Amino acid sequence: MALSPFFFSRDQSIFDPLEKFWEPFDRLPVWQHDAPSGQFALAQDVKAIASTRVDWVETPEAHVFKADLPGLKKEEIKVQVEDGRTLQISGERKKEEVEKTDKWHRVERTQGSFLRRFRLPENAKVEEVKAKVEDGVLTVTVPKIEKPKRDVKAIEISG
Repeated sequence: MALSPFFFSRDQSIFDPLEKFWEPFDRLPVWQHDAPSGQFALAQDVKAIASTRVDWVETPEAHVFKADLPGLKKEEIKVQVEDGRTLQISGERKKEEVEKTDKWHRVERTQGSFLRRFRLPENAKVEEVKAKVEDGVLTVTVPKIEKPKRDVKAIEISG
């Protein structure tokens, strides 16, 4: 028996800081090959939305978003700017064909639609957003508006 608080799973260790701490959608039911069609669609969609991992880093020149989208083609991904300031990354992973003779032991890869939204800061040049996908990683670059240099004028103090 491991020495870990109740909120850790049995296969998780409190002593490993790099291990996944908590995944709120892990306990949701997932698609099973013998389940009625669409029975767990809502849980699957929620998991697909929540499990799309995105990093956002701000450099001196731009805001850079990187999303892990393994196995997706660029035609299956959509990048949009809504209402002038909301970056939206969406897409759909198609369901694989299932043979009646196949026996599934585990289904962990998400399928279905995903959607992530990010409110861009005021210094974003939304007209110049660029996106590219390479090796399963989508990179969206949003250039920043250069701040005007402050004009400082020294004032002589009279005595």
